[in-house]
Amino acid sequence: MSTNLNLISLLKENFGFDSFRPNQKQIILELLAGKDVMAIMPTGGGKSLCYQLPALALPGTTLVISPLIALMKDQVDALLVNGIKAAYYNSSQPPQIQTEVLTRLREGKLDLFYLAPESLPFLLSRLVNSNINLIAIDEAHCISSWGHDFRPAYTKLRVLRNKFPEIPILALTATADRATQDDILEQLNIPEASRHIASFDRKNLYLEVKPGNNRQKHILNFLKKKQQESGIIYCLSRKGTEKLAATLLANGHTAKAYHAGMTPEDRNRIQEDFVNDRVPIIVATIAFGMGIDKSNVRWVIHYNLPKNIEGYYQEIGRGGRDGLPAYTLLFYSYADIIQLRKFAKGTATEEFQLAKLERMQQYAEALSCRRIALLNYFGEHVSSNCGNCDICNAPPKYFDGTILAQKICSAVMRLKEREAPGMLVDVLRGAQNAAVLEKGYNKIKSYGSIKDIAWRDLHQYVIQLINQGVLEIRFHQGGRLLLTPRANAVLFRDEQVKLALIDQVVKEAKETFTERNSASLFEKLRSLRSRLAAEEGVPAYMIFSDASLRHMEERLPGSEEEFGNISGVGRIKQEKYALRFLKVIYNFKQIDKPKIPTHLQSLHLFKAGASVDEIAQQRFLKAETIGSHLLKVLEAGEIFNTERLITPKEFEKIKSAIESVGGSEALKSLFEYLNAEIPYWKIRIGLYLLKKLEKGSDAKSIKTIVRQINFRENMSDIPSLRQGRV
Repeated sequence: MSTNLNLISLLKENFGFDSFRPNQKQIILELLAGKDVMAIMPTGGGKSLCYQLPALALPGTTLVISPLIALMKDQVDALLVNGIKAAYYNSSQPPQIQTEVLTRLREGKLDLFYLAPESLPFLLSRLVNSNINLIAIDEAHCISSWGHDFRPAYTKLRVLRNKFPEIPILALTATADRATQDDILEQLNIPEASRHIASFDRKNLYLEVKPGNNRQKHILNFLKKKQQESGIIYCLSRKGTEKLAATLLANGHTAKAYHAGMTPEDRNRIQEDFVNDRVPIIVATIAFGMGIDKSNVRWVIHYNLPKNIEGYYQEIGRGGRDGLPAYTLLFYSYADIIQLRKFAKGTATEEFQLAKLERMQQYAEALSCRRIALLNYFGEHVSSNCGNCDICNAPPKYFDGTILAQKICSAVMRLKEREAPGMLVDVLRGAQNAAVLEKGYNKIKSYGSIKDIAWRDLHQYVIQLINQGVLEIRFHQGGRLLLTPRANAVLFRDEQVKLALIDQVVKEAKETFTERNSASLFEKLRSLRSRLAAEEGVPAYMIFSDASLRHMEERLPGSEEEFGNISGVGRIKQEKYALRFLKVIYNFKQIDKPKIPTHLQSLHLFKAGASVDEIAQQRFLKAETIGSHLLKVLEAGEIFNTERLITPKEFEKIKSAIESVGGSEALKSLFEYLNAEIPYWKIRIGLYLLKKLEKGSDAKSIKTIVRQINFRENMSDIPSLRQGRV
């Protein structure tokens, strides 16, 4: 009882509050008891108090690891105003100030000592000799490569547990999914820390997503209704912030750009102007906003799609911290997806970044309550619509999808919650690809239970169930799907599930592709030319002149031969550049041909010179799928150089394998006999060619195939063919 009274007294005396917010008191009590704690609380939820108050209740000094100089300064200034002894140490201070701060630390004259993670290695010995009572690590998600703001310096913090084995550690962040939470505790070496996860629901934030076309026009119209209100516009690039800020200024708005390319002095000045209401609008990259305690931000706009939901949620959380209504608007375009995929490519965490980007895309394309999608992402399972987002205010047409949801959930259960959405859809539709057959999924009860829904449509329904919190996806475990508590209610208590009609999805997809292809073909070709020039270190005109690009735009070549007839394309350039330019032209031509069958799209690229692997990479499909496309056109009578698919040597191996396994055409048996060196799709094509030769029903085609493959021996003399075993 006395502890509670003391805490309330400290709370009122030093911070002016009469009561704790949710989770604060329990976190503080555990820290005072010497326990490690992870606290995940939304922006504005009162994280700082969780270590600032214990710092006053315990003898000694609380060490606070903080990532930003501006954040340290703001918090220390606020503490000093409240009469609390606090100081920070960073590279922006002159040497005499740094010496003074360290002297106060050594003499025990500080309640709180703020330090950047980069400075820890240099001061560790001093800290060990100081009376440290608690270690608080702010923005703890920065330690995780799965988090949205990874900082390598944070990985050094693991040493704190070793150097201070008896001191409680508090890890704080506003946003972290389950994978990031687990990684934070592992990296900090505090695996037994208790987890306190506050509700992520910021009911005062209105959530809206719009297509990315005409963004500036939408923003200017929006600002007419928000005169003098404070707001933040987040852009993907530094150049984008400067360009948009200039546009706003030209239209009579007081706005400034902010990005990491500016000097620290300029950034600090702009930030102070914003905090002090001298500049109402900041156009910034994600470098802006962390730790800014400005309560009256009335709106937050994302000019570009964020790279993950954690970053997006933290950024919109800077609006409405006073609890009053605030507006958030996200513009979504496919061009942003392409750009963010490029940023992730080649990084150590590419797989996880792309998985989280896909989840961000699914949120932007959501057809059910956006708040439900957000909260379920962070493990807060709710099912009631919020009434404060664009979907709730203008809902699409829904149908009773309970039975469909039950079938999908049943399949997830029978797959033992091990598989990702793609495999789930394959199983439900009764696919006969190698991955399904190898794992024996064709034998489970759910196999083929939803054959009448197209693959893309069924995949979209799975995404809707993820967004509605019926299913959960684990990025750090191969993207596998799990059943949530709501799934159990759907399966066993017939809880109703409403799904959006798929034509709404098609409509949004068309809007997305319209934005994606809004640029002219000339601009797309010029962009490719620029990339090639950068790769080769030569001026762009040395690749192709503008006249050549205009000729490509006019003629739309569809093969290497046609490309060679373009003005300025000689033999060397044809061999060197044809494939890459033909891919751009092909993709552009599909704008007006959205109904071209998928197997014919693959055939077109194959005839343009692309290999199976290249086609798979370009179309974001598996090589096995592309192989099946080309087999389909072969079966339809299309003749082309099959040696590009299966070489004479590979054919000989397949032929020998058939004879060695007793004439069996079981794919798995042949695949295993061949030591997995020849993929399933090549084995299928090999079997097809053998069968065509055996039937003898299309001699001309067979002779053509044989001639093009140029086998070394007469295939009509294969014993297995004569015995009818293939």
